Amino acid sequence: MQALRIAIFLFFSAFCGAALAQPLYGIAMHGDPALPADYTHFPYVNPNVKKGGHINYGVVGTFDNLNPFILKSMRTTARGMWDPDYGNLIYESLMQRSRDEPFTLYGLLAKTVEWDDSRSYIQFNLNPNAKWSDGQPVTPEDVIFTLQLLHDKGRVPLSSWLETIGKMEKVGEHSVLIHFNEKANRETPLIIASSLPILPKHAIDPDNFDRTTLSIPIGSGPYRVKSIDPGQRIVFERNPDYWGKDIPVKVGVDNYDEISVNYFLQETTLFEAFKKGDIDIYPDGSPGHWQVAYDFPAVTSGAVVKDVFKPELPSGMFGFVFNTRRPIFANKKVRQGLALAFDFEWVNRSLSSNAYTRTQSYWQNSDLSSLGVPADARELAMLGPIKDRIDPDVLDGTYRLPVSDGSGRDRAILRKAVDLLKQGGYTIKGEKMVDSTGRQLSFEIMTQNPDQERIAIAYRRSLALLGIAVTIRTVDDSQYQRRTISYDYDMILKAYPSSLSPGIEQVGRWGSVAAKTEGSLNFAGVADPDVDMLMDHFLAARSAEDFRDAVRSFDRILISGYYVVPLYHIGQQWVARRSRIAHPDVLPLYGYQLPVWWDASVQ
Repeated sequence: MQALRIAIFLFFSAFCGAALAQPLYGIAMHGDPALPADYTHFPYVNPNVKKGGHINYGVVGTFDNLNPFILKSMRTTARGMWDPDYGNLIYESLMQRSRDEPFTLYGLLAKTVEWDDSRSYIQFNLNPNAKWSDGQPVTPEDVIFTLQLLHDKGRVPLSSWLETIGKMEKVGEHSVLIHFNEKANRETPLIIASSLPILPKHAIDPDNFDRTTLSIPIGSGPYRVKSIDPGQRIVFERNPDYWGKDIPVKVGVDNYDEISVNYFLQETTLFEAFKKGDIDIYPDGSPGHWQVAYDFPAVTSGAVVKDVFKPELPSGMFGFVFNTRRPIFANKKVRQGLALAFDFEWVNRSLSSNAYTRTQSYWQNSDLSSLGVPADARELAMLGPIKDRIDPDVLDGTYRLPVSDGSGRDRAILRKAVDLLKQGGYTIKGEKMVDSTGRQLSFEIMTQNPDQERIAIAYRRSLALLGIAVTIRTVDDSQYQRRTISYDYDMILKAYPSSLSPGIEQVGRWGSVAAKTEGSLNFAGVADPDVDMLMDHFLAARSAEDFRDAVRSFDRILISGYYVVPLYHIGQQWVARRSRIAHPDVLPLYGYQLPVWWDASVQ
């Protein structure tokens, strides 16, 4: 009998892992969580902070909606509802991401989780203390309701992430078991856990969910909406009954009693409000502005402090994005020639006091970058026949963008650009770059603000030397939003932030399905099976080494595709703040985190 019981146990151990999985306090994309099971707080917070006081944030734009999860909400939703910068003040995810590890999650609404080695399922065991702001408990029914609702009516990429779910079921009183289908990958459980809000089933009408609203929402987060001035201001107040204030991921976080987000039509107006003291924090991304704009009395007196942070992040990519849906940009040689014509050295010296570094890889300054790294045998095997589509210098690690003489008209580089454009079907006739029918190569750059317009003017200057006609159109926020959602542009400027754990977000930026999905982040319109395959490689990687090589391969095909005219980056983060706003001494891997700052004037 004893032998029979042992045999039955071994059988179920081998084939019924779901039933025998152990609850986990944290999960990581690769490896194990850095913090132990008995951790009390994240290492980059002040656990003894005195909570209270207030913070005034400022943003450029407007809002007419408090629902950030639908297509109509993009760029018109009040900040703070579901917010990577200020924190998720109203809604929460099942788990919380640590900003001091590449991709590790710890329990939030879900106290623990269970999964199998193949990650074919994940079970979320909800914290029995989790409550909505109206006092009702957060339930498995809320989780199931939310995931189904966002699948049916949520905006991309929320809805597309949920295509990976095969089945959901309630387990016991507090748990939800989610089985994944063949569309899922090893990152999918972590995306479901960290990147999706959980919504209250009892407080949402699913029939009207896809409509904009200014109704005060019910959430499980640390704040409630106190007041709304549509398009101008939204104020959040601390929920004194917030259920999660003492759990480890919330210790030292959400430190203000009141948070105000104020909206401005222009960046210059926002900065003037900061100078006057109406705004407490001003993140600055302009080297020239950072160097010369802080000569007002509050800086001299010490009432305003300038902080420089140095995160351990890859460079990301910022540049002019070709909309390859447009026939004029369908040819790679044309894109390559146009990219070559941008004179970084002249722009950096003339407009930015040589403050920038040229960006040449999507993961520059990290081990994930292909820059200067030849593809080894393992990576070549991973690439297979795709390697023939990658430029030889990108494959062998010798690729570098050309360095001009800084004159703004480097003849040698411009000659190479002309040669590439010729291979793409264009020649110079009568001082114009024309195609075989005599039509001049021309396109429009759509910009959002004066800084973008300035860099676009500099680029237009270089292209005019080649007989290319460029128009620049700076549009307001609402028009920019409408046109980008429907891909109604030739070229725009975009930043592609990169992390040390790239994953499913890359599918939204570069995947073939996203290229045809309105409102996606595939601004370049890339629809390439080889690009899709290389993304599958790093999404399926089980070891850190395979993951690194897969990302490098992906980096190589993006570089070789010339979907973006690479511009520049700075390896620092610049933030000006009122001196009463304080932050921890420890800087996490991903740089400064506003949700852990506090009002030091509180006694």
